[in-house]
Amino acid sequence: MIELKSEQPEDKWEVEALYDLCFAPGREALSSYRLRDDVPPVAGLSQVARDGDGILAGAIRFWPVHIGDHDALLLGPVAVHPTRQGEGLGGVLIRDSVDKAMESGWSRMMLVGDFPYYKRFGFAQLDRVEMPPPTNPARVLGLAIKPGAWDGVSGQVRRWQR
Repeated sequence: MIELKSEQPEDKWEVEALYDLCFAPGREALSSYRLRDDVPPVAGLSQVARDGDGILAGAIRFWPVHIGDHDALLLGPVAVHPTRQGEGLGGVLIRDSVDKAMESGWSRMMLVGDFPYYKRFGFAQLDRVEMPPPTNPARVLGLAIKPGAWDGVSGQVRRWQR
């Protein structure tokens, strides 16, 4: 049995260790990390998945960003421990988080990832949205949480400022 819970401050280092395990060295050099610098993840949407023994099985984080005059959620990273991959846990984390984002009033979500994987969740390529370089434009994907949420949205993705 897997239980999803909001990520808490005490989960941070365990989640970071999971990301280190699942992703290539130097992941923090990616342009998406510059958008996260000194910006806290979105509370309530960033989640951890633990098994019945309390062992971390997966995690997902979300960050607020700006695109022109519009706000969006930046999904990522999402990771599942190698011993739990293939069980559908990544999909559970994504679907549950999309539902929570909708309940929280967010309209749009984006990520940098593999279209063949993320299209099953409704993500499509964002041709008019630019991540900071060096990001492959074909990997910039978006999901309209509310119908039409990406209509008319274009420009450079920028760090959150409020």
